[in-house]
Amino acid sequence: MNRFLYLIEKAGNALPHPAVLFLILALTVLVLSAMGAILGWSGIHPGTGNSVDVVNLLSREGIHRVVLGTVSNFTGFAPLGVVLVAMLGIGIADTSGLIRTTINYLLAKTPPALITLMVVFVGVLSSVAVDVGYVLVIPLAGAIFHSLGRHPIAGMAAAFAGVSGGFAANIVIAPLDPMLAGISTEAAHIIDPDYHVLPTAYYYFMAVSTFVITIACTIVTAKWVEPRLGKYVGDAEREEITQPTALEKKGLFRVGLVLLGWIILMLIVLVPENGLMRCDDGSLLKSPALRGIITLLFLVAASIGIVYGFTVGTFKKTDDVVNAMGDSMKTIAAYLVLVFFMAQFVAWFNWSNLGMLLAISGASIVKDANVGLIPLIIIFITITAFINLFIGSASAKWAILAPIFIPIFMLSGYSPELAQTAYSIGDGVTTIITPLMPYFALIIVFCQKYVKEAGIGTLAATMLPYTITLYISWTLLLVIWVLFELPLGPGSPLYYIISGGNG
Repeated sequence: MNRFLYLIEKAGNALPHPAVLFLILALTVLVLSAMGAILGWSGIHPGTGNSVDVVNLLSREGIHRVVLGTVSNFTGFAPLGVVLVAMLGIGIADTSGLIRTTINYLLAKTPPALITLMVVFVGVLSSVAVDVGYVLVIPLAGAIFHSLGRHPIAGMAAAFAGVSGGFAANIVIAPLDPMLAGISTEAAHIIDPDYHVLPTAYYYFMAVSTFVITIACTIVTAKWVEPRLGKYVGDAEREEITQPTALEKKGLFRVGLVLLGWIILMLIVLVPENGLMRCDDGSLLKSPALRGIITLLFLVAASIGIVYGFTVGTFKKTDDVVNAMGDSMKTIAAYLVLVFFMAQFVAWFNWSNLGMLLAISGASIVKDANVGLIPLIIIFITITAFINLFIGSASAKWAILAPIFIPIFMLSGYSPELAQTAYSIGDGVTTIITPLMPYFALIIVFCQKYVKEAGIGTLAATMLPYTITLYISWTLLLVIWVLFELPLGPGSPLYYIISGGNG
């Protein structure tokens, strides 16, 4: 195991920074577009019957388009705006202390017999606050297990499995959802310029997945991980989980009132057939409420964060709220650099028609092989899980894979939402065993607090049972979902009508 992980680490470390990687990929697209034009690469679109030829981006017209489109590619990249807006609201809630207090309250109030279940469940839900789970839930879970006389690394492993292994699952819309949906939309435009993937693309499936992952990881912890680790014999001092103060309880109570107000307001504007947030025809599936979910997320997160902050005193004036929003932007500065190069790669890949031709070839291979939908899903999940060992960023991997696999799915008659769902499963299951995951080293440091000799092998070997279990159980859930032809989310079908238009 250590030798295998060493090889993965060496191979992963040989990769350049993701931003540089996308620059290399973008330049490769330029070269391949010229080669393809010279060699006459072409194909027949199965939906329209029209010929599809490679567009030379190193021609006079192509270079003009590249130069003139650089800014609009960046500013118009679908995931960028939704991430910025979501982080503004979440930044307020995080800086106010609301997220930390809520997580601590949930874990502190849980009966010891249910603590593993709650640790995993809170870990899964923490994805709504992006990386808070890594820096808060995981070490807190170790402290809770230690305070109960259980092995602290088992607690951190359970939390890590929930936070990272089940990162895409949640019972609410998380920032990753619109980010992936935006990339999916861009990729779907290769085949259908009018197709739009909603942020709720796989909400039904991921809501159910939340409970499946929670139960699966709880069983693994109790039946596999804790028995293997045995009784903790270290000398680390036990930490007691603090109960919320009276002021923090007051803040949580007021937050509850604000959330109740939001629920009542949403019922008022959505329940009536002529509700304000419904479509003109009364439909809910593509209503402003769903398509504008990020705006609602910002408003809700900002409002409860402000109420809590002023109640407990973390906010004393409006400048503090503005500063909290500014601090949240600092945390994604590196992401903005990555998006610049990612946006150029996606745009150039689309303009060149290389994605379309690759999809046509891929769809032809899939159809000729006659593997069927279930094998296609399993193959894609497995490919994603393998690539995930080397590239940690979920959005970065999807920006590479979506322009290839979404058109393959669509030309095979399957929806972009189904491709995104399969991708999210593969992206989650191996994140917890790769040393290249950005927070892997941090978690090792958390483990060394209790076991000084803990290293990469310690954490990877501890997490491997979760990877195996999640891969099998989560994939099986999707297979069952597809066999019963259940919708993945509101307005998110399993199939795509190749003749054009939204499937």
